[in-house]
Amino acid sequence: MRVFLVSLLLAASPAFVGAARSDEFVDSLLTRVRTQYALPALAAAVVKNGNLVAAGAVGSRLAGADIPVTTDDRFHLGSDTKAMTATLAAMMVEEGKLRWNSTIGEVLGPDLPNLKPGFAAITLEQLLSHTSGIPSDNDEITKLYFSPDAFDHPLKDWRLHMIQAWGSKHEPSFPSSGKFQYANLGYITVGAMIEKVSGEPWERLMYERIFAPLELKTAGIGAQATFGLYDAPVGHRIDDKGKITPSPWGQPADLPSSVGPAGLAHMSIKDFATWAAWNAAEGKRSPALVKPETLKRLHTPVVKMEVKDPKPGTPKSGAYALGWGLSKFDWTDKPILTHNGSNGLNFASVEVDVENDLAIVVTSNISGPNVDKASLEVMKALYEKYVRQP
Repeated sequence: MRVFLVSLLLAASPAFVGAARSDEFVDSLLTRVRTQYALPALAAAVVKNGNLVAAGAVGSRLAGADIPVTTDDRFHLGSDTKAMTATLAAMMVEEGKLRWNSTIGEVLGPDLPNLKPGFAAITLEQLLSHTSGIPSDNDEITKLYFSPDAFDHPLKDWRLHMIQAWGSKHEPSFPSSGKFQYANLGYITVGAMIEKVSGEPWERLMYERIFAPLELKTAGIGAQATFGLYDAPVGHRIDDKGKITPSPWGQPADLPSSVGPAGLAHMSIKDFATWAAWNAAEGKRSPALVKPETLKRLHTPVVKMEVKDPKPGTPKSGAYALGWGLSKFDWTDKPILTHNGSNGLNFASVEVDVENDLAIVVTSNISGPNVDKASLEVMKALYEKYVRQP
């Protein structure tokens, strides 16, 4: 923050203060919902007016085992990482290293000379709002993520390779439903643009510019459990017959590292709540990662969403801003900031009501439709308790 007076005001007010009080309502809610939907673990936290008013975690780190989860355990956030990548991009804009209308060709063109003209003309704002014309993950894009050649290159170089491989063959294209088209490759491209103008890897910037200032001490990137240990809730897959299979370590435990800017962060439910609460304040609380007006821009709708049969981890309806969706739920008076995240093994969801200075986060260590339903049920109950009730 470069406005001195505002800096003083922000410095006096941390992201949130105090500890969550013991709340039988939250523990009972999570236990009931976890059992109803047969989830290995389920966690949630609520921050109201900068205070952590409730936090709970129930279940096991590993399905079928007695390894209780805690509110300090690391959960995978999936695509909820996108709002963090968008914030890093906003920092680059404030520093004059990028503009909202900076194009892929302008920033990456010297490294990627053979891009199609339409692809090269895509702007930073279009990438962040999923209006770039880059499609959702398809077979061709997925093959780039999972290419065995990726392990022969540094992450920065492989991200550029993926962008070149796609952008040299394809012009932007849009669905018949409108401009919105959820694109992980678009956020990988944003990551590459940030890396180019900053001279730093995206991963390092996440630690230095997001995790450290917010004191997210459990935050990291990639699979949440230490190799060989069940020191975090490990991810699980569920097949069509309901069989649950854990994937605790190694390559099967997460998406490839090159996908990082689109969705590989992890942290505890309490740290996730800290991040959400910082957004809920829209600049009223420290740290001053970006100016209040810049954060407001990240939260302002850009495009209406029309998503048919959305996959877990993608916004469903409403509008999309820059790294955030906006949806009107049946328990809210108007659209609020929201996003889901999933790497196919875990699930995380966030709601941010700026008007009420409220943030609610829910996480689980399994994917599939049941966890989405469970998350919505928990979100609704917590919102009604901490907003609707006096």
